[in-house]
Amino acid sequence: MNWKVVAFLFLCLGTVQSVAFGQRPPRSPVEQRGPRFMCDGASPGYTLFAPMSSDTTYLINLAGQVVRTWTSSLEPSAWVYFLDNGHILRGGNDPGNSGISGGGQGGRFQEFNLDGKLEWDFRFNEVSLPHHDVAVLPNGNVLAIVWESKTADEARRAGRRKGFIPQDGIWPDALIEFEPQRPNGARIVWEWHMWDHLIQNVDPMLDNYGDPAQHPERIDWNGDTAGVLAPPAKPVRDVFHTNAVAYNPELDQIILSVPTFNEIWVIDHSTTVQQAAGRAGGRSGEGGDLLYRWGNPETYGRGTPDDRLLGFQHDAHWIPQGLPGAGHMMVFSNRTPGPNSTTTTVYEFVPPVDAEGRYTLPANVPFGPAEPVWTYSKPESFQASYISGAERLVNGNTLISSGPQGRLFEVTSAGEIVWEYWSPYSGESASGNGGNNSATAFALFRAIRIGPDHPALKGRDLRPLDPQPPASPFALTVGTGTDREECQTVGAVYDRARILIPQ
Repeated sequence: MNWKVVAFLFLCLGTVQSVAFGQRPPRSPVEQRGPRFMCDGASPGYTLFAPMSSDTTYLINLAGQVVRTWTSSLEPSAWVYFLDNGHILRGGNDPGNSGISGGGQGGRFQEFNLDGKLEWDFRFNEVSLPHHDVAVLPNGNVLAIVWESKTADEARRAGRRKGFIPQDGIWPDALIEFEPQRPNGARIVWEWHMWDHLIQNVDPMLDNYGDPAQHPERIDWNGDTAGVLAPPAKPVRDVFHTNAVAYNPELDQIILSVPTFNEIWVIDHSTTVQQAAGRAGGRSGEGGDLLYRWGNPETYGRGTPDDRLLGFQHDAHWIPQGLPGAGHMMVFSNRTPGPNSTTTTVYEFVPPVDAEGRYTLPANVPFGPAEPVWTYSKPESFQASYISGAERLVNGNTLISSGPQGRLFEVTSAGEIVWEYWSPYSGESASGNGGNNSATAFALFRAIRIGPDHPALKGRDLRPLDPQPPASPFALTVGTGTDREECQTVGAVYDRARILIPQ
């Protein structure tokens, strides 16, 4: 046997034994991937995630042990959700013949049962292309963000600024609600298009000309160019790049994250398709116009760069009923502007509403609030410039996904980390996503926590898989890191065939 292999096996054995007997293992010179530590305050349950470079989705327990996997023929578009019936719904990267491609691209909707059987496999990728995220509605319908294609001439006739129109046209976003028709179909039952709600102050001869500051309910077609003195050398087709969608069943409203505008938007879902294309109707009476927006008032002419709070944010959503902070909004701001540099910040804030539940907006000022009710930011140890998310848990803690590094951790309201896990799983294409010397090989869009009392898990065998899925061969060659002394260390070292976890 090769002497290097023998030495490595002795290292693994010695480290596992030291952990098993309560001794602190020697600090590894490389990033220790897998479970780091688990404190008493961690919220119980299982964590679901899909590495961006892999065809496999993982469900782990708090000890970091894999209890279920699902394998697709496709890498993920980004998102994965756990359904009420115990199935997972996962987006697949399959752009088809749409002629559209970009980060977060989808094209397939795949539903697997708890045992891994594919129950629904729906393609939507011939003309338009789903991307980044979906919201699963209470009735089982799937609300998807979709790129649609417009020509350069259409963009000019809609008032897009000169110099910001690619020759091949643009891809504005839309929402399409699908009613699944298993095993391979779906029916479109509702839709909303940004294209129907544009305003611009560039060309007074066009029908959608107006002052964005007087119409914050409209989308300034050139809002992403605010403060830009000259057009880019290569204008982008993906003007909005909407990367998150969530639904509030109590309000029948939808929230969107629009990172190129550094804003979140809220629209009415109670409209008909016809009303969603206009400016009247629905519970709000506003049709498909924006009901609320937050993060960057400069995009609608009621602020300056100093008023911007969000930076290329992800995972905008309402905190669900039954959880601490229910009804508040939460968003993961990847590149929060600061005096010297950008920082990553998780925001929880309370949108202003009147007695009738309508969002309030005094004349000539931006939407509030001016301050959040809770934030989490640790610039020295927590930076995620893209993807990522945050989820409020039943015990009041927050599960944070630092997506680029594949790092998952749970923090208390006081900001104390009580659970931490670094994914050791990448995938076949990881070498093309930073190679074996970059943490981006382990990137994931975001993770979700599933409570141990979830009805769909009752009576199911969730013992750790034996053997555990093999870690990525890159898992031993990334970065440096530390663990925590005051909590139980649940990690050990990992060989290329198996994650070693003390019993």
